[in-house]
Amino acid sequence: MNLQGKKGLVVGIANDQSIAFGCARAFRDAGAELAVTYLNDKAAPHVVPLAEQLGCPIVVPCDVREPGQLEAVFERISQQWGRLDFLLHSIAFAPKEDLHGRVVDCSQAGFAMAMDVSCHSFIRMAKLAEPLMPDGGCLLTVSFYGSEKVVEDYNLMGPVKAALESSVRYIAAELAPKKIRVHALSPGPLMTRAASGIARFDELLERTRARLPAHQLVSIEDVGAVAAFLVGDSARSLTGNIEYIDAGYHVIG
Repeated sequence: MNLQGKKGLVVGIANDQSIAFGCARAFRDAGAELAVTYLNDKAAPHVVPLAEQLGCPIVVPCDVREPGQLEAVFERISQQWGRLDFLLHSIAFAPKEDLHGRVVDCSQAGFAMAMDVSCHSFIRMAKLAEPLMPDGGCLLTVSFYGSEKVVEDYNLMGPVKAALESSVRYIAAELAPKKIRVHALSPGPLMTRAASGIARFDELLERTRARLPAHQLVSIEDVGAVAAFLVGDSARSLTGNIEYIDAGYHVIG
């Protein structure tokens, strides 16, 4: 995979175990130049050294809940690079009290927050990226199989990820005339900081391992390899897909 000369934005690195970092490292290893965001001052010490390790010329804060911050990221990219070839959206959030309860018990505010951060922020990024991709590009987000089947303890994030995957299909159709491709990565369960917020996630990992044909969980490197392929020119005929990177988890009944 050759990403030499391509410029990409990675949103969602929390630490070196993040799916976003696995993807960022794969992008960089293939030759891409990256812009990286971190959530806030508390997150900066965990993310900035990783961005430096990747040689990122743009490292900026971005909390999509804060007015203007996302727009500022794209303005910085526009000023410094003048274009963008790909982006990875790897953020999700739901208030703990809503995430750990039944879907029917979730609050209106909690549901709205989960949808805004986990789904609508990707739509916003697509809109902001569009004018920076005059020659085409690729937009990636991260989902999970709990979007289409009930996964125990995944709860509120199931409907939210379902909305995200549907958004991928519609955005892919809308932006196809501009040669902008759109995909959702759907990895199997991984022990990341975000996943640790899901109740009894270690039990979910073991249930998944037992169910897999080869009984082997995927890694962030596995996800990164697929992401790097998708943003490259070799994947120019692919768009609108949910790309399963789950060692066959989704095919087992």
